Amino acid sequence: MNMKSMAAACLMAIVSMAAQAKDYKYESVRGDMMNTRIYTLDNGLKVYLSVNKEKPRIQTYIAVRTGSRNDPAETTGLAHYLEHIMFKGTTSFGTSDAAKEAPLLDSIQNRYEVYRTLTDPEDRRRCYRAIDSLSQVAAQYNIPNEYDKLMSAIGAQGTNAYTGNDVTCYIEDIPSNEVENWAKVQSDRFQNMVVRGFHTELEAVYEEYNIGIANDMSKVWKAMFAKLFPNHPYGTQTTIGTQEHLKNPSIVNIKNYFKKYYVPNNVAICLSGDLDPERTVEVIDRYFGGWKADPNLSFPEYEPVKKLTAPVDTTVIGNEAELLMLAWQLDKAASAQADTVEVLSYLLQNGTAGMFDLDINQNMLCAEAGAFHSFLNEYSMLVLYGRPKEGQTLDEVKTVMLNEIGKLRKGDFDDDLIRSVINNLKLNYYRNIEDNGKRADMYVDAFINNIEWERVVTKFDRMSKFTKKDIIDFANRHFGDNYVAVYKRTGEDGTLRKIDKPQITAIPANRDMQSKFVGDMLNSIPEPIQPRFLDFKTDLSYGKTKKGMPVMYVKNTTNGTFTLCFRYGFGEESDMWLPFAADYLDYLGTSKMTAEQLKKKFYSLACKYNVSVGAGSMNIIVSGLADNMAEALALTEDFLANAKVDTAAYRKYVDVEIKTRKDKKLDQKANFSALYMYGLYGPYNALRNVPGNKALLERNPRELIDMVKDIRNYEHEVYYCGPAEMEEVISAVDKYHKTTKKLMPVPTGKEYTEQQTPRNEILIAPYEAKNIYMRQCHNEGRMWSPDKEVLVSLFNEYYGGGMNSVVFQELRESRALAYNAWANYFTPSRKGHPEFTVTHIISQNDKLLDCINAFNGIIDTIPQSEKAFELAKQALTKRLAAARTTKFGILNAYIKAKNLGIDYDINEKIYNALPSVKLSDVVEFERERMASKPYLYMILGDEKELDIKSLEKIAPIRRVTTDEIFGY
Repeated sequence: MNMKSMAAACLMAIVSMAAQAKDYKYESVRGDMMNTRIYTLDNGLKVYLSVNKEKPRIQTYIAVRTGSRNDPAETTGLAHYLEHIMFKGTTSFGTSDAAKEAPLLDSIQNRYEVYRTLTDPEDRRRCYRAIDSLSQVAAQYNIPNEYDKLMSAIGAQGTNAYTGNDVTCYIEDIPSNEVENWAKVQSDRFQNMVVRGFHTELEAVYEEYNIGIANDMSKVWKAMFAKLFPNHPYGTQTTIGTQEHLKNPSIVNIKNYFKKYYVPNNVAICLSGDLDPERTVEVIDRYFGGWKADPNLSFPEYEPVKKLTAPVDTTVIGNEAELLMLAWQLDKAASAQADTVEVLSYLLQNGTAGMFDLDINQNMLCAEAGAFHSFLNEYSMLVLYGRPKEGQTLDEVKTVMLNEIGKLRKGDFDDDLIRSVINNLKLNYYRNIEDNGKRADMYVDAFINNIEWERVVTKFDRMSKFTKKDIIDFANRHFGDNYVAVYKRTGEDGTLRKIDKPQITAIPANRDMQSKFVGDMLNSIPEPIQPRFLDFKTDLSYGKTKKGMPVMYVKNTTNGTFTLCFRYGFGEESDMWLPFAADYLDYLGTSKMTAEQLKKKFYSLACKYNVSVGAGSMNIIVSGLADNMAEALALTEDFLANAKVDTAAYRKYVDVEIKTRKDKKLDQKANFSALYMYGLYGPYNALRNVPGNKALLERNPRELIDMVKDIRNYEHEVYYCGPAEMEEVISAVDKYHKTTKKLMPVPTGKEYTEQQTPRNEILIAPYEAKNIYMRQCHNEGRMWSPDKEVLVSLFNEYYGGGMNSVVFQELRESRALAYNAWANYFTPSRKGHPEFTVTHIISQNDKLLDCINAFNGIIDTIPQSEKAFELAKQALTKRLAAARTTKFGILNAYIKAKNLGIDYDINEKIYNALPSVKLSDVVEFERERMASKPYLYMILGDEKELDIKSLEKIAPIRRVTTDEIFGY
């Protein structure tokens, strides 16, 4: 063919390709600040896209319009368990030989169908042993966590998923240059899912169930839904499922569920970030376009739930503190009611000037009260909750909350509160759309709840037309005596039954096996993203006020919000009363404005102030709508200078604080936090460095107010991020921020000191539950070195981080010991403090020794895999390259570096050092700092359920009481 003919042929080919290229139509809505494009592919797949180029990353959500609402009644918990299985791979990855593996998986599936019909305990044990044995054979082909390997290979982060009543959603945050690789993996995953690694993953779900049964709030929600929706799956089944169904799973039902609901015309792909919409939708169509729709897609239908005409009460029992929850049933999320419900819930509580905020919490009529709304696909709810003060009954709390509903129905609230609520909702919206995850969340909610995007975009237009009469009429129509009341009382729940530990043989981790699919992905080389690290000399500006206070400044060019922070280099280590002085401020006003008037004024400005006290620092922060910065700063400064003592309010505040302390002692997580702090720091720690109850009662509140007034006269720095120019900021600070001419040096304090672990020791604190919380800690007083930070980061990535880490594979995938397990090598946040190692696990009581042995095994002999290490290295490299620190995050990074005694971005040092690090370096790092070292084992559990004799063989046991770990 001559050159002219070749050129003509090429031209014809180009014209032909252009003619065949799809013209992708999309929906958009005028006035949408996110410029959302909504595509619908030929197979019905919805694609929501929005561009946000602040950082070279894309938040991806794949939402399936199904959840526990559609679980078969005989196998509840199925949607949630399928979510777990979706991480196990496909016919292309997760296996070394899908053809040889398939008949073994079929046999396991068939045996489970038999197993679930057996009732005789011995027959069930025999059948399960057969399943366990067969699973060992199938496991020779299983390559655990290849999905996570694929996501690590492309530099993804935040790999996760969740299941609710109406939704199952899969989450990744990916670099912007990896859209095609991400689509390739996800399209295979959603079309060719394989159920493998079933019995070990099922045990992880058991552990998740056991964590849930120890949580009283889970019981409250279950009881509330059961009464609100008695003849609907919202009320008759839970997302986690029943104990009986978890014991008797059906792989057949899972596959049928997947086939029925995981179809493109029931799925939305929601992306937000640094993307090209035209190219992105073309890539999605290329990989997902062949996915076959189900023209007969349908969902189970149920009779409408009857409206309540009288109060319905129910009670749950558990270890934790008493509380009361009230709920009213409302129409679905897509209904015309939704706007009114949202505004109304914020009228009741918005954290600043709502009716609950001012009438109840400000006046401390109970320990705490709140209100919120919850939208579902078929129904919605307005929910109130309240905790009693000491000596107060739950019925008295109910009266307090219902009184506010009565005021709402009578219109007994400020006329301008509705406008303030809408303005603050707008402010929250503006802040939310800065975040790719929150954008994608909005898309998921709209899709799952069948809400037209135009309705989302025009929400504030509709709200702006609301009148006070609209709210009053709505409240009178819907919030009468038609509520459910759930009384959560403290006591022993005799109905709890832990799922017995099955006999599972650990399956091999097969770390060095790799599917061709993964190999091809690792070898793909998209156009790289160039890293951009902070330079503190150029990424922020420096100035000084007239009195010489340093000012650190970053301009916000994306929206009209600001944050202004006065930072002091001392905190509760210098004076343990500072946090209590800050808290007490919340109940005070001045001689000119009451506390209620002050909060209403801040809320009307769409601004707020906050006084936060940490261990070695204290911040006074003013933030909100930038147009109102000067007025908000003036208001804050006037209040801090002229706060008026209210002795009666102080006494109420102390009573609530003492009751809150008492309640914390009943909470499992709070107990574990207290034990961990006690073990890590010893008796002098942040949780125990507090005044006792007697000291609180005897303190003169005037002294606390004087303490706050004096703070501004100590040396401090100013940090600002917002649209104002630096000169405007300095001018406002000079005008309103009054201090003495010469600032005092910051007071010194006794720093919390991490305790070394020279010998093995077991520290046990009591808590009666069906599971244990345990952490192991080793600290030899080694000081931090920035030159070793690359090894720390790589070790944490390889060993204790995500689903591809050593800890996850060994403790969850291989041995099924826990739902929640991790390990981390911690470096300090302040100069002069040591590095230390922590492992963490939550598991059943009878698995404690297995957990200890498994952790010690992988600590003393770290599993080594060159492939896993290279993947960890690649993941960390790509994440650092695509990371961007912006807005106030730049100032926070500066503060963090300063606290460590460095003046540069540590991430740049890590990134530059990564190429030269070898697996042997990480192994040597671990051997030197972790292997065969003494550990402090911190265990929160019920000794009656633990094998104490075996624990005594590991190390001496030291018992601490609940009072000791809390210090009050």
